[in-house]
Amino acid sequence: MSTLPPCPKCNSEYTYEDGQMLVCPECAHEWSATAATEAAAETDAATVVKDSAGNVLQDGDTVSVIKDLKLKGSSLVVKVGTKVKNIRLCDGDHDIDCKIDGIGAMQLKSEFVKKV
Repeated sequence: MSTLPPCPKCNSEYTYEDGQMLVCPECAHEWSATAATEAAAETDAATVVKDSAGNVLQDGDTVSVIKDLKLKGSSLVVKVGTKVKNIRLCDGDHDIDCKIDGIGAMQLKSEFVKKV
């Protein structure tokens, strides 16, 4: 199997090398092979999720809420100091999937939690 990255323009998996360039046969897009490896390294580094104190978070960690969080569409509030166990990291605007006792499943932003 080829270890070449897919085309950034059309996501075709049929890319090939031509000297120092990578070429897509479907859309004729050409890009630098070194730029492709640097972009892949940046996306790996971008998946690091940190809490409000700068600690790296991982799946299964326990965190504490550092600010009262009002829930849209309801009168419920997640109070300061609420401990959230067994978090799951995810991509998107909200970094953390979790289940809070008394409230249920929800998503949190990592900037509002601190690792315990």
